[in-house]
Amino acid sequence: MVWSIAMNLSSMVFLLLMSLSGLIGFLLMIFLDFSYYIEWEIVTLNSCSLEMTLILDWMSMLFFAFVTFISAMVLYYSGGYMFGDVNMVRFIYLVLGFVASMVFLIVSPNLISILLGWDGLGLVSYALVIYYQNEKSAGAGMLTALSNRVGDVAILISIALMFDLGGWGFVFYSDSGYLDQIVGLAPLVILAGMTKSAQIPFSAWLPAAMAAPTPVSALVHSSTLVTAGVYLLIRFSPALGGWGQNALFVLAGLTMFMAGLGANFETDLKKIIALSTLSQLGVMMYILSMGYYKLAFFHLLTHALFKALLFMCAGSVIHSVGGTQDIRAMGGLIYVMPLSISSMNLANLALCGTPFLAGFYSKDLILEVAFSSLLNEFCFWLLVLATGLTVCYTFRLIFYSVSGDYNLAGLSCVSDEDEIMTSPMICLGLGAVGGGAFLSWLIFPSPWMICLPFILKSLALLVSFVGGLVGYFLNLMSESYRLNSVSNYKIVLFAGSMWFMPFLSTYGVSKFLLKVSQFYHQSGDSGWLEYYGAQGAYSGFEASSKYLQLAQDNSVKVYMVLFVLWLILVSVVLF
Repeated sequence: MVWSIAMNLSSMVFLLLMSLSGLIGFLLMIFLDFSYYIEWEIVTLNSCSLEMTLILDWMSMLFFAFVTFISAMVLYYSGGYMFGDVNMVRFIYLVLGFVASMVFLIVSPNLISILLGWDGLGLVSYALVIYYQNEKSAGAGMLTALSNRVGDVAILISIALMFDLGGWGFVFYSDSGYLDQIVGLAPLVILAGMTKSAQIPFSAWLPAAMAAPTPVSALVHSSTLVTAGVYLLIRFSPALGGWGQNALFVLAGLTMFMAGLGANFETDLKKIIALSTLSQLGVMMYILSMGYYKLAFFHLLTHALFKALLFMCAGSVIHSVGGTQDIRAMGGLIYVMPLSISSMNLANLALCGTPFLAGFYSKDLILEVAFSSLLNEFCFWLLVLATGLTVCYTFRLIFYSVSGDYNLAGLSCVSDEDEIMTSPMICLGLGAVGGGAFLSWLIFPSPWMICLPFILKSLALLVSFVGGLVGYFLNLMSESYRLNSVSNYKIVLFAGSMWFMPFLSTYGVSKFLLKVSQFYHQSGDSGWLEYYGAQGAYSGFEASSKYLQLAQDNSVKVYMVLFVLWLILVSVVLF
């Protein structure tokens, strides 16, 4: 145990130093306007060279600083949350491997070197999801791994397509227009980003990944696994376009609406926060598909701060109330856990875009830019409704944590006494308050003047206000609300189950694939392929070897027969 604590602290200090160096590097690069591109040539094949490359520019250094800072806070928090776990050292190694894979993906401008970090994230995430060794975790881990394999295959095909260019350093080709000439490359990259960032129809794995320990959820949902797809598309954004980008635009809008709707019917605390992550990923993809990649990156960073804080607070609550995750079993926790609940509500308000908190600077700017763009009416109302639903489920959480009745047992010992868990929450709370303003000054030094009609300018505030009222008062009238839910059971089931996506992604897909594989096995592997493949080749070689053996016996009869046949052949040819 002493060794695991020492390893935990040393890892945290190392990550904090890395975060500080990344922040200093970012400030130097953005103010002096320079970047580094480091390249090692590994092998050259037919004038196509395979290189190991790193890019250190303002974007990669800032993201690197955020990932390492949040990872350091998560590791310190894990010292309290995972205290007493027999596999604590293994957990720390897995988290460090997870962070290393993400860092490698961030600084890779080469599609082949990106694949190392991309697959590293998939492998380590599987090991973390199945950390608690039970049937539910195994199923969630398999769903996570197989869903992400679709994106891995898309990356591999993209590598094959880029072979025509003589290299895989996409940063050199994205602005020049060469990537646009490769048919199918942009849709494949978009598909890879959609699987990693859990857009429809690959959304089922993200709530299922909540089977992992809560510190892992804080890391995964803030700055690592789910943001990898968004980051890849941000890097590829100059080369994106066409029908793939239009499809991403519609699917991202549907994703944020579906996630916000599902969170309003969910009762599992961690799954509600997971669905809020899914909704915000939809917002990032939505604005990215419109061409504003800097806005998507800005929201990615601000979201990382308050989402890590939100998961840490949820973990503190779950840890204190005896392991239950049902919000109906909580209530009135502000009196017994003031620091955790205050921090959680602070993160919730930042998620809503409350003025002058971190989420306000990015989310309000995204909404105003979207409202001033050429949107069709369907996508416009998807964005508006998703914004209202976000505030609705946020105030639902606030109701159950602050003003609801105390529903725990009378002998429950609930408190904020664990300083190891509360200290990182205070640090991230400061980021959730001031991080948005700090980033907006650095990324957008010149303010944007967005002129809109009064109704569109006030629409975000109006929708948020209405959503907050609905979310709070519907749960205040909980008895009649539950009766209405029972009477409209089919609608509630459809909305609360992510539009049956978990069912379709598991049983639906597996049933179809099992039938296809059974047909292939019977007609192919055990049928025609067997007849013309292995067994056919074996029979052919066996028959030919008999004739070969007969010729090698040096029999006079054989040579006489062959001589006569040769004479007949010559006579036919000549006469």
